[in-house]
Amino acid sequence: MNENVENVDVVETPVELTAGEMLRNARTTGRRKREISTIAKQLCIREEFLQALEEGNYTFIPETVYILGFARNYAMELGLNPDEIVTKIKQEMGVIPGACSTSGDNADEEGPTCARPSLKVENPTKEFFVRAYQFVYQHWIWFAGALAAIILAIVVASLLGGGNAEEVAPVVPETVAVVESSEPEYKLTVRERFGTENRKKSNVILQATQESWVKVEDARGNTEFSRVLVTGDVYYVPLGDKYKATFGNAGGIDVWVNGKLAPRVGDVGVRKTGIILSPENLMGKK
Repeated sequence: MNENVENVDVVETPVELTAGEMLRNARTTGRRKREISTIAKQLCIREEFLQALEEGNYTFIPETVYILGFARNYAMELGLNPDEIVTKIKQEMGVIPGACSTSGDNADEEGPTCARPSLKVENPTKEFFVRAYQFVYQHWIWFAGALAAIILAIVVASLLGGGNAEEVAPVVPETVAVVESSEPEYKLTVRERFGTENRKKSNVILQATQESWVKVEDARGNTEFSRVLVTGDVYYVPLGDKYKATFGNAGGIDVWVNGKLAPRVGDVGVRKTGIILSPENLMGKK
């Protein structure tokens, strides 16, 4: 009796890898094998969190947003498609519909187990802040340097600002004695006054009794005053012994020193230069 044996080709259905297996294979196979500890330092993610991702132990990581954020960075570091890894993890956790079966009659069927079936859909806002935190954590040196530079700039600005404030702040003396010079008894009625900023302290006053050109210079030869004085005009010489004068008509200028009329420095129509406008010189005491 011949038995007819029917030959049946057995077709093996490829087993779909979990997200953790894809991460582990990418890390441990190929020419670029790497240790978890090395990658953890590069990503600034705790080593045990990466180990939990490879093992599918999602309950070890406290929040869904952290799980997905860590997985995305880990996948990109290993050269995998981060969206595919994140989608797989969501399916395995039961966050979105997929291969994972977690309740009812299918609970005992073979297939991927759900590590956390009751989790809610992750908050996009939380995920954004987690990624931002990871970025800052990975580049903390840059942020620390920038913060130090800002603090230094604020300190320097405050010091400079404080220094300027001290320089600008006026110093008010306790007692200020201002001796106001008394106006002499001019021979002529005053027509116009010049150098009035020196009026309160000036001890030498010039009055034109005739039209005369008057020039006053300081010790460096800089011109302090230069003008033709008309009869009756008055000029208050700045206080001090450093001023010299030139009179175009020396006899046409009355010189008053501390309220007293000094001797004339020259005759009418005579030009006199280098006249030292100190009280001692003008009064003939020097």
